Amino acid sequence: MSKVRITQIKSTIDRPETQKRTIKALGLGKINRSVEKENSEAIAGMIRKVIHLVKVEEI
Repeated sequence: MSKVRITQIKSTIDRPETQKRTIKALGLGKINRSVEKENSEAIAGMIRKVIHLVKVEEI
């Protein structure tokens, strides 16, 4: 599996609770914080849910 770097670029203020929980589950929570994850189907689904709040890069 490939890895992806996920960086939060927008705030979760005024977002639905499910999007806030997804950001937290990805290990994010503050703007410009990055995490590296294996690109599984579960992670890809989480990214799709909050794609407007994050930037994704292949590693």
